[in-house]
Amino acid sequence: MTTHSIAKYDTIVILDFGSQYTQLIARRIRELNVYCQIYPYNAPISHVLELNPTGLILSGGPSSVYDLGAPRLTNNLLEQVKCPVLGICYGFQLLTVELGGEVNPSQNKEYGYARLTITEQSSPLFKGLPNEIDAWLSHGDYVTTLPAGFRSTARTANALNAFENLNRGLFGVQFHPEVAHTPLGIEILRNFVLNICGAHADWTPSSIIEREVNAIRSRVQNKSVICALSGGVDSTVAASLVHRAIGKKQSCVFVDTGLMREGEFESIINLFKQFTDLNVHGVRAGERFLSALAGVTDPEQKRRIIGQVFIEVFENEAAHFGDPECCKNNWGNNRI
Repeated sequence: MTTHSIAKYDTIVILDFGSQYTQLIARRIRELNVYCQIYPYNAPISHVLELNPTGLILSGGPSSVYDLGAPRLTNNLLEQVKCPVLGICYGFQLLTVELGGEVNPSQNKEYGYARLTITEQSSPLFKGLPNEIDAWLSHGDYVTTLPAGFRSTARTANALNAFENLNRGLFGVQFHPEVAHTPLGIEILRNFVLNICGAHADWTPSSIIEREVNAIRSRVQNKSVICALSGGVDSTVAASLVHRAIGKKQSCVFVDTGLMREGEFESIINLFKQFTDLNVHGVRAGERFLSALAGVTDPEQKRRIIGQVFIEVFENEAAHFGDPECCKNNWGNNRI
């Protein structure tokens, strides 16, 4: 999917500070039918802003925020994004120091299961949750002084474990809501993504297909389209979406390079004809490919030759298309 298409959906951006759970955060958000995208913590701010994020999540990470060279936010990010922000673990501590609070090491490190007490039931992050929940922690540093304007919203027996600044839309948790060991963590992420950020849960297969088809139809209008089919999943899905949008105005070209298994070319052509409505034209060009590869032993040179010959064959075949009907009568004996 292109960035242009993604921009149609509410998007949560995750900045990765090296956590082993970053991909899991993304999975949980996508399970809520909301699109998200992961960037390294030091990605250019323009990459984040061009998505116009509905929400921003700062992941955990192995560093200590007070270490020399520890990863930090860049380019006054908090001042530039116009959306709610959630810091998780290291992200929680990073929000603290970025905004004037203090983080220090502790002798009572928290690794593993803990009982979390929600001290502010009015917090939108913990809406609908009981007073106490199970949580999974992995840290040796603690927030010891809150930034100005923040209030503590949850804690364990050892330390403050969540805070918020409602006026600025900033939230942080020391524990990991994305892991299975925090059973109600998905509800916390749901509260942040759907309620606080206001993201629409419409990133579903059916909506993606509908939006892509409409975008293709709008772009193509009354023009004809030709598609190079490889026989693989990606090109077949792309061709199917275009076919759904414009029907027979698309023609597909499938090239026999002479490098497939015996009978595979015919088998793929038959599968296309049997199970799809695609207008597929098979082109036998095996001799051309094998001739170009004769005597070549270097694998990288072979790859370049195959790519170049494929382009030449496809361009030759594309020349037969002038309007949607041209391909019906202009195919010679090398086409099936």
